[in-house]
Amino acid sequence: MIDTHCHLYDEAFDDDRDLAVGRAVAAGVSLMLLPGIDSQSHAAQEALEAAYPHHFRQMMGLHPTSVTADFEPELSIVEQKLFQPEHRYVGVGEIGLDLYWDKTYLEEQKEVLRRQMRWARQLDLPVCLHVRKAYNELFGLLRDLNFGTYKGVMHCFGGSVQEAHRAVEMGFHLGIGGVVTFKNATMAEVVAAVPLQSLVLETDAPYLAPVPYRGKRNESAYIPVIADKIAQIKGVTLDEVAEVTTESACQLFSLS
Repeated sequence: MIDTHCHLYDEAFDDDRDLAVGRAVAAGVSLMLLPGIDSQSHAAQEALEAAYPHHFRQMMGLHPTSVTADFEPELSIVEQKLFQPEHRYVGVGEIGLDLYWDKTYLEEQKEVLRRQMRWARQLDLPVCLHVRKAYNELFGLLRDLNFGTYKGVMHCFGGSVQEAHRAVEMGFHLGIGGVVTFKNATMAEVVAAVPLQSLVLETDAPYLAPVPYRGKRNESAYIPVIADKIAQIKGVTLDEVAEVTTESACQLFSLS
């Protein structure tokens, strides 16, 4: 299985990172994708891939909550890294719009997202979209970009069934994580409503651990818990969920 979105470079793993990687591999999670946040995370992210080159791949992007009025220096670093010939990233992310905390920098977030979407298109890379309390704004921006079909993941998807159908119709996959295991989670309705081929697995570790680990630190070893819940909702076997989501992730991110 593939964890298409985790932050195992986060300081939450500083005391037992090697053990966390070992637990993930033992649980059948052979590959983990690391999204970029901002320049503060790049060194740790790069060090983790270097230490475990067979188990990690990197994305690069500027996270919307790292966008301020003075976003140009940070965005310039992302551009330089994405277009450097010596390192290949598997996606542009984690990018998007986040209006959960406030809307102060909404216009700046939109400009940063537009530029990174265009870079992804130039480089023929998928995007990893972070969307929080901003689906209307995101769909409006995508409509204005007018790329036709899109290639990427709506990470930690939290929208409605209608928004899920809209995303899938545009070409996006939906990243399904621990939230699908929460009681009364509308995510179960979303998972039931869209094709298994449109779903990929993710943890967003160290955040959003699935039941029965909710409230504790999340880690990639819990991917099978998420996959099992999807299997229950879809009425298929765990093996089928593993096979289909792995194939989707491999195709989307050009993983070998």
